[in-house]
Parts: sequence; structure tokens; C-alpha cells
Amino acid sequence: MKSKSNAITIFNARTIGVFFLLAFLAYGIGSQLFESTNNSEKYWGALLIIANSTIVLFIGILLRKTLKLYNPLVANIYLFTRVFEALALAIIVLTIFPKINMSGDLGYKLGMLVLGIGSIPMCLALLKHKITPSWLAIWGTIGYAIFAFGFLMELFGKEWSLYLLAPGGLWEVTFGVWLIVRGSKR
Repeated sequence: MKSKSNAITIFNARTIGVFFLLAFLAYGIGSQLFESTNNSEKYWGALLIIANSTIVLFIGILLRKTLKLYNPLVANIYLFTRVFEALALAIIVLTIFPKINMSGDLGYKLGMLVLGIGSIPMCLALLKHKITPSWLAIWGTIGYAIFAFGFLMELFGKEWSLYLLAPGGLWEVTFGVWLIVRGSKR
């Protein structure tokens, strides 16, 4: 690894970048299929949601390796965030069973709220230690704060999250692409 002052290495940067993009697709497509009345589509949707949860878990594990070099507490917070998100989203598929009476929406809202809040320290660490360009880290910090606020308001019955998803969601796509491009320049 190069010294911290010359260049920052994000361990497994390309893999993490691909995982960010795959998680975005897996949950986006999976949640749409899961809402279908067609059982086959519903089961495919459930599999994609579980795949998303697995990918999200690996994002937390892999990114923790880099973050712990700079701030072990932030590394652990971020890992916990991703574990919570993975479990909250995976639990949604339990609603496929008629005898289980639970709200998939609550799991999604809590998972996204924790993701937003828990990703802010990660983005601040990216900024403080110059792990990413400043503009990217600042965008992530602001995007996740807006994202978290939207889901907090959802818990109070205000349907704001749909309008406040874009800054955080676009950041995840941009960060994923940045990691893939940056990771190939070693």
C-alpha cells in the first residue's frame, strides 16, 4: 500500500464499486417484482432482495477494512449500519408468507433511516482523511443527511422520502462508478 500522504488505497475499490451498483439494481428490480401478484415474479423479487442484502453486507465488510485504518469507530458504525440495512431489507421477504403479519414498509423505512444516519460518519471520514475527492465526500454527507431526514419523516407519517432520495441515491451510483474507475488506476 502507498503511504497515506501520497495516495489513499481503498481496499477492493473496484469490487466495492461494483457492489454499490449491483445493490442499487438488485433492490430496485427486486422490490418491483416482489410487489407483483404473479407468484413467479414475486419469488424472483424475493431472491433479488435477499441478493441485495448479501451485497450490502459485503459492502460494509469490505469498506470497513479501509475505514478502520483511519477511524475504527466509524468503521464499526458503518459495518453495523450495513448489517442493520441488510437484515431490515431481508426481513421484507417474510411478508411473502400469509401467516406472517408484518409491514414490509416499516423494515424498509428503518433500514433506510439507519443507512442514512450511519453513512454520514463514513462520508465525513472520507472527507477528513482525503480518501475521496472533497466534492464527493461532501455530497455524500449532505445526500445521506437529506436521505435520513426523508425516512425519519416517513416514520411520522409524512411521505417525503420519495422526494429526498435523489441526492443520496445518485451519490451511491457516482461513488460506485468512482470506485470502479479509481480502482483500475493502481
